[in-house]
Amino acid sequence: MPSECTVYFDTDKLIEGRTVKLTYKGALANQDTNEIYVHYGFGLLWENLQEVKLEKVDDTCYEADITLNNADSINFCFRDDNNNWDNNDTKNYHFEIHKEEMTVAKVQETDIAVPRLKKDRKSTRLNSSH
Repeated sequence: MPSECTVYFDTDKLIEGRTVKLTYKGALANQDTNEIYVHYGFGLLWENLQEVKLEKVDDTCYEADITLNNADSINFCFRDDNNNWDNNDTKNYHFEIHKEEMTVAKVQETDIAVPRLKKDRKSTRLNSSH
C-alpha cells in the first residue's frame, strides 16, 4: 500500500534503553479501521520481533510506547485489523538508535581533616542477676 505516513517520536534522538512514544498518522489511520499495530524489530535482522497495538488518540492519530534495546537501529511497519499494511512503500521505517552518552567527571584528590572522637573515660558497669 502506498504510504502517506507521518511517524513521530516524542524525542529528537532515539537512545538505547529508553522508552519512547511512537505516534502514527498515516494512510492506515485515514481509513475505516478499528485497530492499528506496529510490527517492529531491532538491527538489520529485525531481532526481538514484536507487535504492539497502537492506542487510538483521535480519528487520525495512534500511539504506543516502545522500549529501545541495545541495537543500532529500529525497523518497523504498520498493519490494521483488516490486514492492510503500511511499509513505507516497501522500504519499511528505519531509525538509528544512539548509545547513551556518558559524562566522565574527574574527581580531584583532596586531604580531608576528620575530627577524632574523644574517648569517654567513664565506664559503665552493668549489673546482672543470676
